[in-house]
Amino acid sequence: MLEKNNKEIFESVPIPKALATLAVPTIIGQLVVLIYSLADTFYIGRTNNPLMVAGASLILPVYNICISIAGLAGVGGGTLISRLLGAGKEGQARKVSAFSVYLSVVLSLAFSAGTAFFMRPLLALLGASGDTYTYARQYAFCVIVLGALPTVMSVALSNLLRSVSCAKQAGFGVSMGGVINIFLDPLFMFVLFPAGMETAAAGIATMCSNIIVCVYYLAVIWRMRGGKILSLSPWEGIPEKKEIRSIFSVGIPAALATLLFDLAYVVIDKLAAGYGDIPLAAVGIVLKAERLPLNVGIGLCQGMMPIAAYNYSSGNHQRMKQAVSLSRAVGLVIGAASIIMYEIFAEHILRFFINDPQTVVIGANFLRIRCLATPFMFMCFHLVNLFQAVGKGRQALFLAVVRWAVFNIPILFLFNGIFAMYGIVCTQIVADICTVAVSFSVYGRFARSLVRVQA
Repeated sequence: MLEKNNKEIFESVPIPKALATLAVPTIIGQLVVLIYSLADTFYIGRTNNPLMVAGASLILPVYNICISIAGLAGVGGGTLISRLLGAGKEGQARKVSAFSVYLSVVLSLAFSAGTAFFMRPLLALLGASGDTYTYARQYAFCVIVLGALPTVMSVALSNLLRSVSCAKQAGFGVSMGGVINIFLDPLFMFVLFPAGMETAAAGIATMCSNIIVCVYYLAVIWRMRGGKILSLSPWEGIPEKKEIRSIFSVGIPAALATLLFDLAYVVIDKLAAGYGDIPLAAVGIVLKAERLPLNVGIGLCQGMMPIAAYNYSSGNHQRMKQAVSLSRAVGLVIGAASIIMYEIFAEHILRFFINDPQTVVIGANFLRIRCLATPFMFMCFHLVNLFQAVGKGRQALFLAVVRWAVFNIPILFLFNGIFAMYGIVCTQIVADICTVAVSFSVYGRFARSLVRVQA
């Protein structure tokens, strides 16, 4: 049975307190995720070798594909679990949780094998040059080929824990992994491994931290057996066909949104590589540095999603809309504040990662432009997450395709041809303004449908 305290968070605790209960641990976890994702770039940057930084940065889209695979099982399964709990179908929720766990295992192993087999053409597609190929391959082998399984499982399991309002456990696991990775990076890179192997050492540190987090989550769920919804047992049985379809109808758009996001990153890297390794390294740092407000926004949305899913399914649409509105307002305030921060401290932020003067100057200019898109980027994934929460997979898929395939990627090529390197950097704000306009049109129709249902 769903514990009484957890059920109260969904049903009766005031929305600000409920949202804070679920979002704050997740935001903390996301900030630690950001720190340890930046840790690799930071420590590799201590070598003052832009080629190493560029090589590791090239793997970011591939690493994010792991996250998209986890989204298929974790977001698709997790939001369905919350909706099933809202409808009082706890037995079916247990089946969905077990199915989602094993789905993440199968998908991650397949992706790991595919990356190993197609490593050379994959790195060429990402824009690896003769100078950066070795470093990119070292990092990809450790983080993806060896590390895909714990990466995918840890992210999927954290989503499942949040779906039953166990945000503290999910947030602690993420935070623990980040802290471990931060300590392992310098140990592996500058003590245990020889010079020239820093990217491989950073990749192994990341893999080890993900393994530890995965083991922790499995232990937490194992201790819950019999008393809570989540289950690791294959003997729970297969969910009904309509529930499996629901997992994929939400999970596939969630994964596709990340894949299209990664495709845009691939295009950015590929286009930036045409201007040399220094601009490529600068872009790689900027794409990570801009993640601070976005990771906070992601944590906020992940806290909102179980509340929205549960109350949508239970019929308490007013409570659902309160959670959506509050999370949106907080996210926009954070986005506006981040613009001020980046505009003032751009050069200091770049210098934190690397001391190469040319990379710092170029990267600071890029960051000051890219940060203007932050509030619009938040609105884009906030609305997508809302539709995922309520099981509207087609709407989520439509917005993901519109954002990346209709606006972002075509504008990248167009602006690159017109404005060169700075056109690549300016693309995000133009594309996301267009996407937000379309998103609110779709959301308006959804909101009106809720009014008709209540009437």
